Amino acid sequence: MLDVPLWLWIATLATFVAILAVDLIAGHRKEGDVSTKDAATGVGIYVGLAVVFAIGLLVFAGSEAATQFTTGYILEYSLSVDNLFVYLLLMASFCVPDAQRKDVLLVGIVGTLVLRAPFIVAGAAAAERFSATFFVFGALLLYTALGLLRAKDDENHDPGDSVVVRAVRRVFPVSDEYAGGRLTIVEDGRRVLTPLLVAMVAVSFVGLVFALDSIPAIFGVTKDPYIIVAANAFALMGLRQLFFLVGGLLEKLVYLSTGLAIILAFIGVKLIMEALHLNGFESVPELSIPVSLGFIVVVLVITTVASLRKVRQNPAAKLDLAAPS
Repeated sequence: MLDVPLWLWIATLATFVAILAVDLIAGHRKEGDVSTKDAATGVGIYVGLAVVFAIGLLVFAGSEAATQFTTGYILEYSLSVDNLFVYLLLMASFCVPDAQRKDVLLVGIVGTLVLRAPFIVAGAAAAERFSATFFVFGALLLYTALGLLRAKDDENHDPGDSVVVRAVRRVFPVSDEYAGGRLTIVEDGRRVLTPLLVAMVAVSFVGLVFALDSIPAIFGVTKDPYIIVAANAFALMGLRQLFFLVGGLLEKLVYLSTGLAIILAFIGVKLIMEALHLNGFESVPELSIPVSLGFIVVVLVITTVASLRKVRQNPAAKLDLAAPS
């Protein structure tokens, strides 16, 4: 584990906050839809920052730390793509205007980062003290993978009907219409929430739910809290731009859930093998980080190529991500 001094933790977190603040301010001030060019530029910037961070780890912490971060980042980024399906359905469910979608995504992503922090800290503490934690994480990932394989395209539930959204609507009055970028308005003499604020809450909650598989998954790559936080931050920070860049491509990734299920199952087995090794079964082999990285990349490439080929041969195979009527 890296010996990260407190000042470096503070500097790293402050840098993440500053980057998100600049992104939020710049994105909010720019009116209109996010163009493909702007989205591609944003994705390039965030990926570039992650590369710079990996190089920094390579120089100051060695190749092992850099490889762990790279593998964890790719893993978290690939799992984040699955989040985009749900985000797209949420946008459709709440009929979020195009001009406000970038704000909903960015605020939701910031909320997700904040809400995930306790999971990362608790997971790291448990993993450090109890090797049996890896059995739990491994079983959870295998269960999640099985659920992804069993899921059917026609079983999409309405994200707007989630527990958290219904709870918000029961406790606070919510207006029926949007009011530009405003989060609250005065209606009939009382202060009410706009659907924009509820959509932001919903996106944050969905991001937290996805942590139930992504956090255990990255523990299969590294146990270092600093690397885990950094990989999660970089993967989530660029998610807003990725949403607008690949929005039209999502419906073509028909095998994405299968690919992610295979990756999660692989990491789950890796964690269980590691737990067995740590608990006296030394004959059980441990899979190295380069092997994990190679496996993840190969599965993602095969999944993408197979999906695009399937849709090219049968356009009707596209996923139905249209707005609900």
